[in-house]
Amino acid sequence: MNGINMAGGENRIIKQLISEGAYFKPSKNTRILAILDALSLNSGLSQFELGRRLNLSGAMVNQYLKQMQSDGLVEFQPVNGKSYRYQLTETGETARRRMLADYSSETVRIYTTVKEFIQERLNPLEDSGKMRLVLFGASETCEVVLSTLLESRFQVVALVDNDSKKHGKLFHGYVVSSPVLLEQVECDAVVITSFGKQDEIYAQVEPVAGRMGIDIVRF
Repeated sequence: MNGINMAGGENRIIKQLISEGAYFKPSKNTRILAILDALSLNSGLSQFELGRRLNLSGAMVNQYLKQMQSDGLVEFQPVNGKSYRYQLTETGETARRRMLADYSSETVRIYTTVKEFIQERLNPLEDSGKMRLVLFGASETCEVVLSTLLESRFQVVALVDNDSKKHGKLFHGYVVSSPVLLEQVECDAVVITSFGKQDEIYAQVEPVAGRMGIDIVRF
């Protein structure tokens, strides 16, 4: 990386992914990695600040720090009679890098699985020669769909979204348009790429798709 410190970006990613989710809940190792990564950026963070930044309770932070001290990952360096600096040891920094590599590998495997799922949903279109697609929803999940389509023979003829603030702006090389474009563009199918609004968008697109004889794909 030519000496560039990437830790700041790593910490933001980890902070986002340790939040509680419906399907992927942070493990003990994920929380330990988050604390190690935060301390690699700033060893002066208090237990309260660590908890606030990483959405962890004070008791949980205290418990993990004591465990990491016992495991030789962190040293408690007194600042005054009431506070400490939590300095990563060489062992702690090695553990942080190893855990980050494992964490990243797991994330890539999940990402790959999602792409395979998307491809399977698109296979019937490809089998029937319906290759011209309109993507509906310029969202984060649309990025995954676009990444999947790069490896296929599909052609994205338009990208539309209900949010007028996105209209006219580029999204990964595509100009975002209003859904009214559906009435004007020649396509074989509309792929709903806003995973969180599948039913809402389907109800919006169904009348147009019925008139034009095009398919709708939702995940």
